[in-house]
Parts: sequence; structure tokens; C-alpha cells
Amino acid sequence: MDTFSKKFSLEGKVALVTGGAYGIGFAIAEAYAKAGAKVAFNCRSEQHLAQALADYKAKGIDARGYIADVTDESQVKTLVNTIEKELGTIDILVNNAGIIKRIPMEEMSVEDFRQVIDIDLNAPFIVSKAVIPGMKRKGHGKIINICSMMSELGRETVSAYAAAKGGLKMLTRNICSEFGEHNIQCNGIGPGYIATPQTAPLREKQPDGSRHPFDRFIISKTPAARWGTPEDLMGPAVFLASDASDFVNGHILYVDGGILAYIGKQP
Repeated sequence: MDTFSKKFSLEGKVALVTGGAYGIGFAIAEAYAKAGAKVAFNCRSEQHLAQALADYKAKGIDARGYIADVTDESQVKTLVNTIEKELGTIDILVNNAGIIKRIPMEEMSVEDFRQVIDIDLNAPFIVSKAVIPGMKRKGHGKIINICSMMSELGRETVSAYAAAKGGLKMLTRNICSEFGEHNIQCNGIGPGYIATPQTAPLREKQPDGSRHPFDRFIISKTPAARWGTPEDLMGPAVFLASDASDFVNGHILYVDGGILAYIGKQP
């Protein structure tokens, strides 16, 4: 491998992808494995873990899976210590685990709001805090937060999610500010609307054969005129985890087909 290509290689690196059992997290973990990294991920249930391990095996990937709740600091410390013993110090962290609750703000309970904030914002703080000491000892590290377009845009029914992702954007910039001198880069990825099993109901054809109204809405707002795929996130995720991005810090890379750049077509 020539010197330039090595910049994009993750050979020998250890990567932890939270919530890497399916969807976006799984695609990023797969990309890291293909780039040479040793991959670890967490789940909150044995059932999800068993299925994820089978899915990774089907892809020919020897991933390590662990049960851990990323909102629980003691569980996260145990997770990180176990990965360090079994695979080595974590070089790359992807804070991907997250939830969304589509509930109008006036109808949303405080408990639901707090749960979204806990998983989507507090957990990235907890996991980042746990891996940073090892990165400092090693002299380098990459933290990638999955921030969403909702760190820039608002939309009805997603007040908690947008608040969490906006906070995660600023946590990204603060980690950059606080640990950049230790050769730790913290950046974010803001996926656009991605075609996953979770969004499949929004893309189902209507009984008359027409597109779902939300599907039509997204296509009309996206210059690329399509939904993204998990594979669209692989290249950006590898770049931000590689030595090629060593002077990229505190940046949010929106992988959205151009939505944030576009005002929409004139009616």
C-alpha cells in the first residue's frame, strides 16, 4: 500500500460503534472492518446481540459484541475496559446509539423528553469521557458523533430529538476545543433521510400506486432526488476515522444529498 492510500487505511485500529447492531451503525462498522479495523459494538439485549453477530458473520466480519447501556456510566466503564483488554485501546469511537420519539411537543411527557436527551446526548458524553483517557495515553484518537440534520433544522413532533442533536453538535465542537492538543479529533456526521428498515413505512407505495406523502416530500426537498442509503455514509465515516482527517476537527459533515443547501422548488 502506497503512502497516500495508507492515510485512509484503518489497519490495526480498534473501533467502537455504539448501537452498531443494525442500520447506520452496522454500515459504519462494516466499512471500518473493510478498512482494516477491529470492530466492537454494543447492544442492550441478548436478542439483538445474537442477531447482530449473525449479521456480521454473514458479511464475513469478525466483530465483537457486548451488552451495555450507554446511558449507564458504570456499564460504559466496564465496556471500555473489556474492549481494551480484549482488542486494545480504542482508537475510534462512533456515538451512533440513539432514539427518536415523534410526538407533538404539547403532548410529549417530560419523561419521554428526558429519555431522548439521555440516550442521544448524555450517552455520547458518557462514552466519550470513558475513551478519551486511553486516546490521550496513545497520543491520538477519533470521535465521531452522529448528529443528524436536526442539529440544524427544526420540524414538528421532534422537539426532544432536535434539542439533543443540537446539543450533540456543540458537544462535538467542545471536545475538539478541549482535546485537540492531544491529537484527538472530534467530528460529526449529519445523515439526511436514509432508507433503512426503520424508515420503510414512510416509503411504502400507497394503495393507488402513488408514493407515500412523506416520501414525495423528501424527494422534493433533496437535490439528489432520492433517499440516502447506509452505504452513502461509509466513505465519510472512514475518512473521519482515518489519518487523512487529522487536521479536520470540530466539523459536522452533512451527508444529506444537498437538503441543507436547498430552499426547494418554486410552486
